[in-house]
Parts: sequence; C-alpha cells; structure tokens
Amino acid sequence: MKMFNVHSVEKAKSKLKEYFKGYELEVEMIDISKAVGRILATDIFSSVNVPHFRRSTVDGYAVISKDTYGASESLPAFLQVIGEVHMGKEAEIVIHHDKTAYVPTGGMIPDGADSVVMVEYTEKLDEENIAINKPVSTKENMIDIGDDIKKNQKVLTKGLRLRPQDIGVLSSVGVDKVSVFKLPTIAIISTGDEIVDSSQNPKLGQIRDINTYTLSAMAKEAGCIVTKKIVIKDEFQILKNTLEECINDNDIVIISGGSSVGTKDITGKVINTIGEPGVFVHGIAIKPGKPTILAKVKNKAVFGLPGQPVSAMIVFKIFVEYFIKYIQNIDAEIEPFLEAFFTSHIHSAQGRETYQMVTLEKDGSEWLAKPVYGKSGMITLMSKAKGYIKIEADKEGVVKGEKVRVIPI
Repeated sequence: MKMFNVHSVEKAKSKLKEYFKGYELEVEMIDISKAVGRILATDIFSSVNVPHFRRSTVDGYAVISKDTYGASESLPAFLQVIGEVHMGKEAEIVIHHDKTAYVPTGGMIPDGADSVVMVEYTEKLDEENIAINKPVSTKENMIDIGDDIKKNQKVLTKGLRLRPQDIGVLSSVGVDKVSVFKLPTIAIISTGDEIVDSSQNPKLGQIRDINTYTLSAMAKEAGCIVTKKIVIKDEFQILKNTLEECINDNDIVIISGGSSVGTKDITGKVINTIGEPGVFVHGIAIKPGKPTILAKVKNKAVFGLPGQPVSAMIVFKIFVEYFIKYIQNIDAEIEPFLEAFFTSHIHSAQGRETYQMVTLEKDGSEWLAKPVYGKSGMITLMSKAKGYIKIEADKEGVVKGEKVRVIPI
C-alpha cells in the first residue's frame, strides 16, 4: 500500500501559492451601493482633496486666533460680528482683525479666519458684538483642506474586503463604481457508497449527507458562489465524469471523502487522469486532516478533503479559505484571534500540527478556553465549539493555565 509523502502545513501552503502564483479571479465593475463585502481589485486613489474647503467642526465664530489670546471670563476679547455662514453655501465674508462671523458645524470657514471659537465660550452682547471668554489656537475646531484625504493619495488598497466605512470613503472622493473580483465559484462533491440525502431515512450502514451542507455553508460564508453540491458513489468513472464537469464550470472544486490510502480511496488517481500538473500535495502533517489533497487541473484548484465532517471542516478552514483569500489578493496570513487561558492539560501528536476545538467562557476580565472532546466523525464536536487552538507540530501539548490563541469559528 502506498503511504503518504506528508508535508507540513506551512510547506503545503507554500506549494499552494507556488502552483497558483499570479492567479487572480476575473474582475467586474459594480455600483458602490452593492459593493459591501466584495474584494477590491485595484488600488483607489483620490482625485480630490477632502474636504475641498475649510470646515468648522463646531457651532461657533470664525476668528483670527491672535484676536483671542489672553481672553477669559474676567477679561474677554470683544469682536464685531460681520455676518453668518449658511450650511451648503460658500462663505463670501472675509474676516479681518477684531471681526468675526457665525459658522455652523460643517460650514465653510471664511477667508482670513484661522480658527473657530465654540459658541459656548462666547456671549452675545448685541446684534453686532460678542465677547469671547476663552482663547483658541491656530486651526482649532476646524478641518483644513485635504486634512482628511489629499489629492492623489491612495485611500483604499487592492485586496480589501469593502466595509460600510470604505463605501463612505469611495463616495467622499467621487467614486460611484468600483472594480472588484468576481465571486469565486465552487462545486462540492461528496463521495461514499454509504451516504444518502439528508431527507432520507438511512438504513443500517448508511449515514445522512453532512459534508455538502456544512462545506457549502462555509463556502458561502467565505464569499463564494456554490454552483453545485452533489453526493456520488465511490466509483472511479462516476467521480471522473463529475469532476471534469465541475472543473470546467468552476474556479474551485472540493471532493470530500476518498482521499486516504485505502483501496477505495480513489480521489488522487482520478484527479491525475484529468489534467496536469494534478496532485502536488497528498498528505499533510495535521490533525485532524492528514489525508488532504491539493491539486491543480486545467488551471483550477481541486481540494481533496477527508470524509469525516470535523476533519473536512478544519481542512476547509485551513486551506480552502486560505486559497480563497490568496486569489483575491487578501493577506491570507492574517486571522482574527483572542487570547485565553487553557483550562486543562492535553497531549498532541508530535510531528503533526494539531487543531483542538474549544469553548469559551468569561472569568472576570479574562477568557477561559475549555477543550471540546470527541472524534472527527462527530459533527456535534464543531457545533459545541466556539473556536479552535493550533498546537504546533514541535509541541507535545498544552498545559493548564497556558495562554493560547483562539481562532473563532
């Protein structure tokens, strides 16, 4: 029986990037009102200054700051009010020594003024005069031209997943359409003579399909369009025909099951008959998920995942999500985490990177991570978990009280 040529997780990721170096999804132009959650396909540079006029950040009076120096409640500065700036209108007033004009929050600051005194620190003496009870410094309570965004400045970077605040930035610089990567398309094939649809009552020896549902949900959550999810028999020709069709119609294909070294585990053989370079990784030093396959066929990515639900979900998280980010120019090495204290001792398989499911509990200001135990065929292992920790291949385990990084799921 042929055994695995096992790669480390980092080596497997490195080979994945090597085989798909320079690969990017097609792009499309869409309205910014529909762009939240999409991945930016180009850098965005501003063609304008933001703001393009000097704006007040408070309701108050535009002044020359020197006219307020030394002002206090006992010895105020007295200024003549020569007008008022209205919202949305150009300020046509010019401020000279000992003169001022009322400006609302967001209003344009008149020429000559270099700061704004908050209305709370003024006293209206009559229709034309005010007393100022507090001094201001130059540019206080105002935003200067280009303070927010300068003309020709790069404001958003290729590979950014657009958030509501990013849409605001695009609108502020006059961009109403934006170039984004097309959503990756993905097909999910689950193999196994024992698998029946979730709507059926399984006979003894049969199990309901879990993987196409969980992996489809994960793919959608990762920003993919799932074009097909199908359960097929564990037969060479059926898998080959199905795989060829899926490769032609999708950016990514996942095959769940049939990736270990048993006599009926045929995924790697089928992949290699369809096109080159074929399988470039078969076996990864990871627990769970050792029999994982990474392949490239007709410039498309094919992933062979273990059939056990927990193993399949972990491998999807570690490799498929990583690849989805990589082909959209997202920094795939960045992943959110929170720090917690581990609540017990556990051993791990030396030489294999181990992923341990955990729950999270708050203890005062600290988080506690408690291991969730179970086997990789038990789907409740994942539903009970709030996240996982990674135990490096060169570690023997985790000790009670050790601080760990929990990746939320």
